[in-house]
Amino acid sequence: MTTAPAAAAAPATAPAAPVDAAAEELRLRRELAAVYRLVAHFRMTDLIFTHISARLPGTDHHFLINPYGLLFEEITASNLVKIDLSGEPVEPTPHRVNPAGFVIHSAIHRARADAHCVLHTHTRAGCAVAAQECGLLPLNQMSMEFHRRVGYHDYEGIALNYEEQERLVADLGTHPALILRNHGLLTVGESPARAFLRMYYLEKACEIQVTAQAAGTALVLPPEEVCEYTARQLEGTAEADFQDDDALDLAWAAMLRLLDRIAPDHRD
Repeated sequence: MTTAPAAAAAPATAPAAPVDAAAEELRLRRELAAVYRLVAHFRMTDLIFTHISARLPGTDHHFLINPYGLLFEEITASNLVKIDLSGEPVEPTPHRVNPAGFVIHSAIHRARADAHCVLHTHTRAGCAVAAQECGLLPLNQMSMEFHRRVGYHDYEGIALNYEEQERLVADLGTHPALILRNHGLLTVGESPARAFLRMYYLEKACEIQVTAQAAGTALVLPPEEVCEYTARQLEGTAEADFQDDDALDLAWAAMLRLLDRIAPDHRD
């Protein structure tokens, strides 16, 4: 395996370890396993070839990721693999890890202290929009969340090279999402739940765009000021008569209830 260059930047500072590190790791394992199962349920997988990683608390810069070779519907809290920034396991495991699959993730985790979870997909709609020069258009309310809040990274081949990491991180910037040209979609979040909900709506926005374009008629785009205002509404920074501050927490709770019905073993 190729090692990272000696001049690589120091990892972003992780939060201090909680008093009960084992309990926090178990909580994160279950939340990340839930995200894997939800990505499978909503058909956003590419067999075994994409990844969702989550940073563990503490100063060791350890992460959880899927065992290489398992379908997302097979992921459980206990079979997630704990790795370091080079993608190598840090404790005994019967499972293989795909270090190459962590190249993109490690770059973002290293650069963004707020990127506790990194979620990457190769969906049909996501790849279709990633192949369009126009990128993601503000065609619908779902896409407004990402209006001028998504980065673009030009395709350089399969992401196996450390040299690409600096450019990828620069293209993401401070955005919560990245469209990898000719490749797919990526979201980050302060938790696996937030990264999943962002990806769910980014994927829906791409699906709506491809469907609208297929109609072959002229597309209607709202004015720029409306797009920007809606984006600020969705991120909770716009003045409004009504607030819905717990919307994402309610949505995530609903997703967990769904998993309790269809895939309760994700907690194992």
